[in-house]
Amino acid sequence: MISKAVIQELINELGKDNVISTPEDLLVLGYDATPGLHHRPDIVVYPTSTEKVQAALQIARKQGFPVTPRGSGSGLSGGSIPVKGGMVLCLNRMNNILEIDEENLTVTAQAGVITLDLANAVLAKGLFYPPDPASQKISTIGGNVMEDAGGLRCLKYGVTGDYVMALKCVLPDGSTITTGGKSVKDVAGYSFKDLLISSEGTLAIITEITLRLIPPPQTNQTMLAYFDNIETAGKAVSEIIAAKIIPSTMEIMDKTTINCVEDYVKIGLPREIAALLLIEVDGHPAVVAEESAGVQKVLKQVKATEIHIAANKEEALGLATARRMALSAMARVSPSTLMEDATVPRSYMAQTFAEIEHLAAKYNLIVGTFGHAGDGNLHPTVLCDERDTDQMKRAHAFFDDLYTKVLEWGGTVSGEHGIGIAKREYLARQVGSGGVAVMKRIKTAFDPDGILNPGKIFFDDQEF
Repeated sequence: MISKAVIQELINELGKDNVISTPEDLLVLGYDATPGLHHRPDIVVYPTSTEKVQAALQIARKQGFPVTPRGSGSGLSGGSIPVKGGMVLCLNRMNNILEIDEENLTVTAQAGVITLDLANAVLAKGLFYPPDPASQKISTIGGNVMEDAGGLRCLKYGVTGDYVMALKCVLPDGSTITTGGKSVKDVAGYSFKDLLISSEGTLAIITEITLRLIPPPQTNQTMLAYFDNIETAGKAVSEIIAAKIIPSTMEIMDKTTINCVEDYVKIGLPREIAALLLIEVDGHPAVVAEESAGVQKVLKQVKATEIHIAANKEEALGLATARRMALSAMARVSPSTLMEDATVPRSYMAQTFAEIEHLAAKYNLIVGTFGHAGDGNLHPTVLCDERDTDQMKRAHAFFDDLYTKVLEWGGTVSGEHGIGIAKREYLARQVGSGGVAVMKRIKTAFDPDGILNPGKIFFDDQEF
């Protein structure tokens, strides 16, 4: 419990409207988008500046209670769930775009800016911010950096971390650091910026971010390919990359996902096919024409059932929107959706699909698979009910077996969702005890009192 005196101290520093301590309001801030996980915080604060973040952290450190940073709560691994109680420090009221620098091709924003709002703001200036996580309408830039979020365009353009140039952060003791800057080249000292990206709020609270921008592509072409079996779709992905064509987008949906999406958005997707690929190439018109022809050639060689070319920008946008709604569409047909982000080398795509089908049958589960096929990042999603203990036990066994194979094939347990609470055991398998020990030493160096987002990424010693 946090005393009334401490609550009043926080109100004095942050303002009454930015401090929440009533039980019913606290309840809803103990979740993110991960099913089956909930821990209610003792208090929630909404700082509106870096200085207010400093004040909140200094009070928390003085009182010795943990601090869990949070954006929109759209995470899928439990990273913003306050497993030790204490304070949730919610940054989504720090939502100002501070500068769009057209000369240096950068944008600087507070951590709580919504991803799509930032992308639209720079596009209005004729500039392009490529990372586009499916949660872009609600997720924040700070959360994207903390998880190193990807998106549909990451095959060609890379993930959030590839665009981070500078960070302003508050350390657990309330002091601030700025790392990086607008210089294109900067190798002065340790690269704290890269260490903080994907650190899931365990090392520092990011309050401001400077991101690299690029010119937008001149044109694009969107294609849709249908397949009678999902292994052929996986082979098509590998063959397109082997042909030295890097589409901006190459997304896959299996039959379960297709039917859920069609039920939701009704855009005319064929329900009988086993899988589809949504492919987009972009750039200079001549390059787009050449790459589009090359993709279609590969699709014909692997015997795609049908190939469709989007007639206009509106149709292309509709297809991309349908893909972004895959998880929402599946959430409509089952009480819970347990989704992971297993990622494998592209050459193992077909084997991964086969393994998913095998394990779904073994554990008697309904699994829909979609994801960023071009970079091997798949989202097998179990349609389940978290109130059904036996079913959830089988669902976790499904993923346990799947990750065993993923690691055997040289893959990773997370391509973009992070580790949080949900995948601590899987990460330990991937990096080994030595890797976990080094991470813990880094954590201790930044946060000797252990107050910042405890219980995430790896197990605390007392949890073993």
